[in-house]
Amino acid sequence: MELNVVKEPGPDATTDVLVVGAGPTGLVLAIDLARRGIPALLVEKSDRLFPGSRGKGVQPRTLELLDDLGLVEAVLRAGRAYPRMLSWEGPDGAVRGREWDMIERATPTEQEPYANALLIGQSRLQDVLHAHLRALGGEVLFGAEVTGLVQDADGVTAAFADGRTVRARHLVAADGGRSAVRRAVGIAMEGESIDPRPMLVADVLLTPDVLVDDLNWHVWRTPTDSGAVLCPLPGEPGLYQLIVRFDDEHAAPDTSDAGVVGHLTAHTPITAGQVTEVVWASDFRPRAALATRYRAGRVLLAGDAAHIHSPAGGQGLNTSVQDAYNLGWKLAQVLRHGAPDELLDTYEDERRPIAAGVLGMSTRLHRYRMLAENNQARGETRQLGLGYRGGPLATGCAGALEAGDRAPDGPLPDGRIFDLLRGPHFTLLAFGTPAPALASAQVHVHELGAYKAYGRGLFLVRPDGYIGWAGEDATGLDGYLAALGVTDHL
Repeated sequence: MELNVVKEPGPDATTDVLVVGAGPTGLVLAIDLARRGIPALLVEKSDRLFPGSRGKGVQPRTLELLDDLGLVEAVLRAGRAYPRMLSWEGPDGAVRGREWDMIERATPTEQEPYANALLIGQSRLQDVLHAHLRALGGEVLFGAEVTGLVQDADGVTAAFADGRTVRARHLVAADGGRSAVRRAVGIAMEGESIDPRPMLVADVLLTPDVLVDDLNWHVWRTPTDSGAVLCPLPGEPGLYQLIVRFDDEHAAPDTSDAGVVGHLTAHTPITAGQVTEVVWASDFRPRAALATRYRAGRVLLAGDAAHIHSPAGGQGLNTSVQDAYNLGWKLAQVLRHGAPDELLDTYEDERRPIAAGVLGMSTRLHRYRMLAENNQARGETRQLGLGYRGGPLATGCAGALEAGDRAPDGPLPDGRIFDLLRGPHFTLLAFGTPAPALASAQVHVHELGAYKAYGRGLFLVRPDGYIGWAGEDATGLDGYLAALGVTDHL
């Protein structure tokens, strides 16, 4: 199939979906739309992809998403397991102290093959996603700043700083916590400051003779819970993410190269001569905020444009890309398969409560000093227990599962259940019962033997890996599919 992906807007270019912001959220959405053959344009205000680590943890549920996209092996190769925490003690901070795991490690199972978070800097993850998008025929249009938009009943017209315009049937704002698109459509953010004290985050390259190594996540802490941490990043020897937390809420972290080096040397025994490069730096005050709604007409919010998290627990990036994963297939059903526009309302219905819950959890972790030794939230941070039970697209139950649950993996004689789910289609799994005849390219049907993780019954797995419909027989399945625009089997 030849993909119809808009790459270079002209004076009045048109596309089905305009995605604003080429971070992980925008890239995942563009990939999902490209593999579905949906014309889309991904634009980025900057002249390149974000160069720093910022978000650096990919949780198990996101690894399952990447498995579905055919990307998990590439991402696993680009990342590494999280190292153990190591405290440094003594008057000069050069004495090795105790070690511990920030989050208790889990053991992979048949149902949960990806048990632990993967350490990978945001920029490195973006490189993998960008390469895959290009392989699908897509691209990012850099240096494209959206300066205004107008929408009507049929679409959205976005104006760019260089005078060009793009007309799209839908626009997705994935342009971060300071989203210009969100402000343009008048959607408010409601939240709170988690901690008034500022933090500095930077990526630094250190010389090989430095005191620290890449086997641990290094911690220097003061009695007032300020201090510094250095986390080794995969991809380049000597590359670390530095986080400095300040005591004074009125402090103004210096993000210049010299300032970052000064903060590093002030909080650790590392010397200025052992810093070869400051790759990227930023300062922020941890905040939790949630958009009051995720949709304004034909404009939808995703990722940090819709929710802002504390870095504790590594939840922001993961919640964001799963927004894209939820939204992509719904846009495709509306744009290509004739599903009602109301299907897009279920995006907010499903994802906003998830974001609210995750925001509460990450805020709690931040306030209880997660970096110290708290690991009580291991199950929550992995995001494998999140689902859509009771939601607008969850119908029925069977065996061991209820509609809205995550579809578990499991062994098959010639592979895994995830192998059957991989791709942009719906999947009907029949465990220990005959499957109905469905002549639809959108639904792949498989009759399987009994498996305890599912139990006996029929399970319709949505393209995003959640069970949409379940039953002991096929009663009601046709109506459910028709409501989602899957009508070619009727």
